[in-house]
Amino acid sequence: MAQQEDVFKKIVSHCKEYGFVFPSSEIYDGLGAVYDYGQMGVELKNNIKSYWWQSMVLLHDNIVGIDSAIFMHPTIWKASGHVDAFNDPLIDNRDSKKRYRADVLIEDQLAKYDEKIEKEVAKARKRFGDSFDEAQYRATSKNVLEHQAKRDALHERYAAAMNANDLNELKQIILDEGIVCPISGTRNWTDVRQFNLMFSTEMGSTADANMKVYLRPETAQGIFVNYLNVQKTGRMKIPFGIAQIGKAFRNEIVARQFIFRMREFEQMEMQFFVRPGSELEWFPKWKQTRMQWHQALGFGAENYRFHDHDKLAHYANAATDIEFLMPFGFKEVEGIHSRTNFDLSQHEKYSGKSIKYFDPELNESYTPYVIETSIGVDRMFLSVMCASYKEEALEGGETRVVLALPPALAPVKLAILPLVRKDGLPEKAREIFNELKFHFNCQYDEKDSIGKRYRRQDAIGTPYCITVDHDTLEDNCVTLRNRDTMEQERVPVAELDHLLADKVSLTSLLKKLK
Repeated sequence: MAQQEDVFKKIVSHCKEYGFVFPSSEIYDGLGAVYDYGQMGVELKNNIKSYWWQSMVLLHDNIVGIDSAIFMHPTIWKASGHVDAFNDPLIDNRDSKKRYRADVLIEDQLAKYDEKIEKEVAKARKRFGDSFDEAQYRATSKNVLEHQAKRDALHERYAAAMNANDLNELKQIILDEGIVCPISGTRNWTDVRQFNLMFSTEMGSTADANMKVYLRPETAQGIFVNYLNVQKTGRMKIPFGIAQIGKAFRNEIVARQFIFRMREFEQMEMQFFVRPGSELEWFPKWKQTRMQWHQALGFGAENYRFHDHDKLAHYANAATDIEFLMPFGFKEVEGIHSRTNFDLSQHEKYSGKSIKYFDPELNESYTPYVIETSIGVDRMFLSVMCASYKEEALEGGETRVVLALPPALAPVKLAILPLVRKDGLPEKAREIFNELKFHFNCQYDEKDSIGKRYRRQDAIGTPYCITVDHDTLEDNCVTLRNRDTMEQERVPVAELDHLLADKVSLTSLLKKLK
């Protein structure tokens, strides 16, 4: 685990060193859990958003997009339950004065039991070599079974406490498990209490006429209150979906793990409206569709898993997360929820307006049910960085750091490098650059040796480099270098656009989703 933490630290510093992510307001010593995307980061982030948007809106003729406002009428958040129930269970350690989420402390403890089991299995694998029967060992090893029993008992208690919203029981679990504060190392805990995560501000020009408004903690409600506008103006028939990408804000007390949990973040959400009673047929279809979207990036199916929720939100009748294996364990990057008709019914009740859908096929009006797919852009960005970061040993004892990004997501698609800064090579390289910049995000670089320039491009994930040499002036061919294999081939300048478009375009990625 320590080794994985070291890798994560390297990824965080790589993000800063190469212009992917900076701490926000850094010259003022930063602002907790807020980050800025640098010149490389914004390109990667935009490419991730384009991949998602196009997979939703281009590839589905019954899904359209909107962009709703961040500020919304405050009664919306009353209707959605966020004013009364958008809380985290918090606990303080009296010695370190640090505050933690009680559920996170217990989940970390569950992960420790998992780690102990995996350690036992790894030791046995080493001991028995090729003859090792893992399934049998897991089923018969005294140590493994003991750890598993403890884990299962804790999991059962924890799930029951969360479902019952029993704060005293959460504290009791923390005490019974001997969970200590990571900073003070003591068990001197306060009671667990609830803390609302919404940021609020005031709207209005005079002190007494101000209205309290909230920064939205999710983008979904902007879709729900507009669903009928979209349906009518777009003449949409159920089933149909509405997609949206936008900022959301949560006053996270325990914001951590770099950009994994932030106070200002971005979501990509799609709400899919269906006939009542058909939602549990659509739910597995969307699970499958979303998993396929992640796996099309080529990071290996074994690094993803579904995690069904122990505690369903009061409005849901099915919920699962897609988790990705980060250096700090399997973590949620996307949630898929069957939200029933809760949100639309609530808005109908609180607004006093009918927002029922008239179904011409059934000749009746009803409140649609909703399947939601919701993905954190920043978490997705982090999973892509973690999956792509590699340190490779080369011949001759050298090493290189390479970001093996999927070419369609890479910030820079092509680097154009004159071999030397004389003999007309920079001019020729510029000419090629000026032609190709209309098709891809290209970089021109003539500083340092060609080897150093290759390393720089490897570190930002550029899939292809072309070198313009003296022969180029004679035969109009360049050397095309592949980032992953480091193989080089001579290619006519006239064929570059056609050759690369196929390899680096989003289209090539979207075609895997048929």
